[in-house]
Amino acid sequence: MQTTLESTDKHKVKLTVEVEPERFGRDLERAYRKVAEQVKIPGFRKGKAPRPIIDAQVGRDVVLTEFLEEAVPRYYREALREHELAPIAQPDIDLEQLEEGKPFVFTATVEIRPRLQLTEADYKGIRVERPSTQVSEEEVERFLDALRERFAELETVQRPAATGDYVLIDLRATIHDEEVPEATRSDFLYEVGAGEFTGTLDAQLVGKRAGEILKFNATLDDRFGERAGQEVTFQVLLKEVRGKKLPAADDEFAKTASEFDTIEELRAALREQLAANKEREADAEVRDRVLRALVEATEVDLPETLVEEETEHRVHHARERAEQLGLPLERLLELQGTDELRFRAEAREHAVRAIKADLVLEAVARAEDIQVTAEELAQEIGRLAQALGRDPKQVAETLEQGGQVVALAGDIIRSKALDVLVEHAEIVPEDGATQGGSAGEAPADPPHDNPEA
Repeated sequence: MQTTLESTDKHKVKLTVEVEPERFGRDLERAYRKVAEQVKIPGFRKGKAPRPIIDAQVGRDVVLTEFLEEAVPRYYREALREHELAPIAQPDIDLEQLEEGKPFVFTATVEIRPRLQLTEADYKGIRVERPSTQVSEEEVERFLDALRERFAELETVQRPAATGDYVLIDLRATIHDEEVPEATRSDFLYEVGAGEFTGTLDAQLVGKRAGEILKFNATLDDRFGERAGQEVTFQVLLKEVRGKKLPAADDEFAKTASEFDTIEELRAALREQLAANKEREADAEVRDRVLRALVEATEVDLPETLVEEETEHRVHHARERAEQLGLPLERLLELQGTDELRFRAEAREHAVRAIKADLVLEAVARAEDIQVTAEELAQEIGRLAQALGRDPKQVAETLEQGGQVVALAGDIIRSKALDVLVEHAEIVPEDGATQGGSAGEAPADPPHDNPEA
């Protein structure tokens, strides 16, 4: 099979594909056999009718349609692989020659993904700052306080309720004196600020003491199903205010909350854990900053089709997440203080950055001749299977059937390309002093080049 490639527009190319007569003849014969298996012609066993009979009884057009639907996509995919093209839309196919005994010729005009060319000077020596990983005593104490919160007990207090306190309440909701069971509770222990019913309830409870009776109107949100959007009257009897009593930060607490015998040993362990967390976060942030710096320094004209497709994918994903929460996307955005227009604009910005990030990493991978091995693919599939709690062979089969192995290989290659960028970057601490000239060994974290809008 011979192919030629020519550019027809900024992001479009025209592939001319010529299939040799022998191969064309074999594939056309295969189409005749398939049609013969699908029809019953008197006097012939199924699948045994000769071609002239099929042409006369069924129609040659039917056979040619079968051939075009089965063979042309295969020829087209081969041509794409030969020229390493990544289409972003369906091709426009034109038949140039369809005559037995001669080459089968067709053209495919298609919009393609841009292909960047970068030199080492473009992507090596990128200078970025590494966030500080120093751990302050205040951070250790906050970490310790968070641990104490987990072991806190509730005790009745005489002061007014504050956010974070728990209150014991009788809550009655009515519409025109008719009780709303979905929003009515008795002896209900409620955390002030949880927003479980309405923000109005939290606002009303703050500053109130035990024994007070509250009455206010509020609109039920989408968590109340068919009642959503209805205005109800709430009457609340505040029975008790309970504050959290944190255990003392002493040796006894250390023994209860950890494997350590003293509070100072626990503090030292927390300090070490915080330092390790900060190191991991700094590694990830360096990778983000290196990639972001290269993306910002690289000019690329993106096809609008590609940007729109990625934007719609992000909007669709957000809509699915909202539906999992039982809310339409528009309502969720409203609760977040935004709307779909602004959300789409932000999704588009994220889409542009993500596409550019992929393109520059693919360019680095080509420049460095980065490949993915079967062992690396197997390891990644194994990690994926472990996360899903499934057998690696089953996951591999699912990926293969869905045509996702190529995408997984691409993810691995882009991650390795980012490793190269970080390895050859100039990493300096945030105060500006050079930190050894290069980043050294690159972290194993995956790239963060696809943030969700």
